Amino acid sequence: MEKYYQLRQFLGQYDRVLIAYSGGVDSTLVAKVAYDALGERAIAVTANSPSLFPTELEDAKEQAKTIGIAHLIIQTQELADPRYHSNPPDRCYFCKSELYDKLLPLAKQLHCPVICDGVNADDLGDYRPGIKAAKERSVVSPLASLGISKLEVRQISRWLGLPWWDKPAQPCLSSRFPYGEVITPQKLQRVGKAEYILRQFLPEARELRVRSIGDSARIEIARELFPLLLSRDINALTQALRELGFTNISLDLEGFRSGKLNDILPQK
Repeated sequence: MEKYYQLRQFLGQYDRVLIAYSGGVDSTLVAKVAYDALGERAIAVTANSPSLFPTELEDAKEQAKTIGIAHLIIQTQELADPRYHSNPPDRCYFCKSELYDKLLPLAKQLHCPVICDGVNADDLGDYRPGIKAAKERSVVSPLASLGISKLEVRQISRWLGLPWWDKPAQPCLSSRFPYGEVITPQKLQRVGKAEYILRQFLPEARELRVRSIGDSARIEIARELFPLLLSRDINALTQALRELGFTNISLDLEGFRSGKLNDILPQK
């Protein structure tokens, strides 16, 4: 596949690279192709924090092991920054700033002159404040630089035989809260557990969210799954979410739509 070879050539121009590797399909493809091009001179680094979905770290470890790439885990402290935990619309800028400010000295220590991320071409047309933080720190976005879209990321991953090629997007848990609602480790843990419970209750749902608004939980799944959800023991699901501290549980009749909480932002 031509785009694969373009990506491999792009990454192969560097002596060593450090990949900001979340375990999502985008950064995992960058990690895979960097390893193909550079071998041990490519290093993947995953940031662990309360905002990471509970199963994502284990997924990242397993995927890195499958690829064969060296994999490091660091701790980030974005919640210590009041500009982040107050949850403004540009929250992601402060999260990525914390991430790259941790990666820059690590890259220097590991003699990696370049840090790469998994931003793809489609991300450039979305509201992504974190991209600004990356650009300010000269982080390279191989996928975006080559015009590789999210669909092409999945196509290349499937062509390579990567079993996670169709893995759903799993943005950080802070994205489950409306802007302006203060984010705490306890709230992140609660909404992470709620989504885990919902996924066990409805494993047929490829993508789902539990939006946390105060002590209310709003479930988002694809509309076509509504009858399946309602055919099951809703009382048991409701009780499980109440035990986490949610007092009101509702189903979003619009259905799942990524980035829904951005609807309040001014349109550009």
